[in-house]
Amino acid sequence: MRIAVGSDHAGLPLKESLATQLADGGHDVLDLGTDRPDSVDYPDYAAAVGVAVASGRAELGICCCGTGIGVSIAANKVPGVRAALAHDVTTARLARQHNDANVLCLGARTIGPLVASEAVAAFLSATFAGGRHARRIDKIRRLEEKGSGV
Repeated sequence: MRIAVGSDHAGLPLKESLATQLADGGHDVLDLGTDRPDSVDYPDYAAAVGVAVASGRAELGICCCGTGIGVSIAANKVPGVRAALAHDVTTARLARQHNDANVLCLGARTIGPLVASEAVAAFLSATFAGGRHARRIDKIRRLEEKGSGV
């Protein structure tokens, strides 16, 4: 599977660790930066990951920043992206199963590398449950199309 990864400076060490995990797991990693510890703006990298996923260049995405909040807000501005902030294995798994999330967002300052690694594994192994959840995802798609209202 091709997975796009991106981070700001705060998320860089976590992103690099996760990219290695993904590559070691046989995934094709599309690293969209940053690659330096200098201060950068997280929306640039979250947007790059979102565009890669929405355009089909990558099947899924992973974004990291200090808290994961900023990248999740920014990635969700890209039409077709359902970015979910996860703090543990359960929220990562449910993001895929219930919300059909296609971008996982993680906070390097809020969870450790072991939890992040386990969350990524759970995210990748989960599949969308459909059923009643599909109706809700359709409503999200309509929000994107209309700009407001359900």
